[in-house]
Amino acid sequence: MALEREGTGGTPDPEDITVRDPVSAPDAKGRPRRVTRRFPLFTRDTARPEGGGRAAGGDAPAPARQWPVIAVVLLVGLGLLLTALDVFRWGTVLIGVALLAGAALRWMLPDVGMLAVRSRFTDITTYAVLGLSIALLALMAQPKPVLEIPFLKDTLHFTVS
Repeated sequence: MALEREGTGGTPDPEDITVRDPVSAPDAKGRPRRVTRRFPLFTRDTARPEGGGRAAGGDAPAPARQWPVIAVVLLVGLGLLLTALDVFRWGTVLIGVALLAGAALRWMLPDVGMLAVRSRFTDITTYAVLGLSIALLALMAQPKPVLEIPFLKDTLHFTVS
């Protein structure tokens, strides 16, 4: 990693740093934010996901800056707790609803912090498909399913027989 530092000792001024490493991610003005140790053969640069900025200002405490992901994780944790306490169906429905809420937050808010992992479209699609699948499967779980889909029952009998 080649860095040229002007001056002596201490942390250099960002304007005094010249980055020769093509992998370093520059900010909007072209200055390096950080230097990376990634192997430059495959990845030349990695951009932060759209919407990956803080959900609150930098002066807010860490939980307030990341409230969308904390809300989703708390709902999933509550769902897992309900599942562990033998309320399986409603615990897993809550897990699915938490993922659907994550998809809605990713869609509606411009900055969601660490809830943004990939592109906005991919995040929304992933959260929505997984959340809907988990919620529907929880509603169809035996015994006494809340939701019955006839063709799935026929498909199961066809594949098992």
